[in-house]
Amino acid sequence: MASALVAGVLLVGSIAAAGVLGTVEPAGVAAAWRTLFQRQAEPPAPADNPLSAAKIALGRQLFNDMRLSAGGRRSCASCHQPARSFSDGRPRARGLDGAPLARNTPALWNLAWSSRYFWDGRAPSLEAQVVMPIAAPDEMAGDWSTILDRLAADADLATAFAAAFPEAPGISQASIAKALASYVRSLVSPATRFDAWIAGTAGALTAAEVRGFRLFTGKAGCVLCHVGWRFTDDRFHDIGLPGNDAGRGAVGGGTPGLPAFKTPSLRELTHTAPYMHDGSLPSLAAVLKHYAGGFRHRPSLAPNIKRGLKLSASERADLLQFLRTLSSDAAPAGRQPAGRD
Repeated sequence: MASALVAGVLLVGSIAAAGVLGTVEPAGVAAAWRTLFQRQAEPPAPADNPLSAAKIALGRQLFNDMRLSAGGRRSCASCHQPARSFSDGRPRARGLDGAPLARNTPALWNLAWSSRYFWDGRAPSLEAQVVMPIAAPDEMAGDWSTILDRLAADADLATAFAAAFPEAPGISQASIAKALASYVRSLVSPATRFDAWIAGTAGALTAAEVRGFRLFTGKAGCVLCHVGWRFTDDRFHDIGLPGNDAGRGAVGGGTPGLPAFKTPSLRELTHTAPYMHDGSLPSLAAVLKHYAGGFRHRPSLAPNIKRGLKLSASERADLLQFLRTLSSDAAPAGRQPAGRD
């Protein structure tokens, strides 16, 4: 995964150096874009937690199980709502007491290809990530001994765990984490008109949408961070939003004092408003205004964000048209592959 990301970044850099970003692409560059944005078919999984249909089904059940929280008041799906493309439609997630939390609820699409999780990247794997909200006092406030007792009393669930983990059929925190992680890995965003176009179906996008793609990969510079078929570099950037959230700057591996946040994927983005780690931008038009209309610059700002870049009204309209091609016409709630046997 890391090598593919590096190759993609190098490809973007080489195309930019050739001076052909955003132009009528020569055949070689068009082929390069096709390679860069080509979808990957099967979600990867670690050797100690291979995907299976039984694990995915169990993980989906646990994802919706309120017994994982204190008092049985919420589940993972309470915030990551399938009908909202696994986000919640709020600027910031709500805590158990109803008060807003610090950050926006991110969508869960295509996380199998990522390597660091949460807006600040503090979790190194999905197995580590999925258990953190369960125990967090302001999120689900679950107590693991209570959770395990509750689930062990459910004979049908015990049978499902035995089917998913025949080598270790007992219900444990580790097996819960593996099942939940398997379900999240299975959440692959469906192909859209963009995928048909990049694969060679010329009429799949309108002329305005194609112009938007050329702006995305050219003048607007969006592809410098939103790269590859998932449209993310999986890196962390300070993009100039105000606020006191230290982001990755407060996490091991980050730069102290640099309020950097993970680049979100743009897949299914029309169904996941509002945007940014703090949910402060209510629409895609507001996002473009932030980036392309000029924003307050801090010395720590990521160097690949061009200060004061201006797009005309027609260019913004074309770019918006293109961005919408990365989403399904209706939110593809709960779609996932069948998994491996």
